[in-house]
Amino acid sequence: MASTYEKIETTTLGSATNSVTFSSISGSYTDLVLISSYRGTTTSGAYQAIRFNGDSGSNYSHTFIYGGQSGDPQGSARNANITHFYGNTTGGSMSTNRTGFTQNVLYIMNYSNTVTFKTGILRGGHAETNTDMLVQMWRSTSAITSITSIADGAGNFAAGSTFTLYGILKA
Repeated sequence: MASTYEKIETTTLGSATNSVTFSSISGSYTDLVLISSYRGTTTSGAYQAIRFNGDSGSNYSHTFIYGGQSGDPQGSARNANITHFYGNTTGGSMSTNRTGFTQNVLYIMNYSNTVTFKTGILRGGHAETNTDMLVQMWRSTSAITSITSIADGAGNFAAGSTFTLYGILKA
């Protein structure tokens, strides 16, 4: 990482859990970067839902492009009025040949600005199944003071999943 990145906190799960929260985020940075490496605990896997300041209302929107292996869905979608930012779907333990971890990098711009909505760009993928690129918005002018990553869909995040939050230092 460039010297402008400052690690705020890292959480590595010792056992399966449904969510990870980073709280008390200060306004000392221009932007935030959340790097996640995770997998689900069930045969159907899970996807990473990301909420800001505990907001579970329909205040999030996204547009994404995704691709997969031959036979898997490929294309794009747009959704408004959803209850979270999206992360990529995990490989979970869907089969013995899908055992790796999903990797996501979420860049959150102007997180402490109290005038504009918050935007983010996520790129991620699971080496054995798919890749995604998402542009997302949280329709709130509140500064982001906490970020919760939730294993949404089925199961939990598996032991060994890692979540690291970085701040981009102000010049």
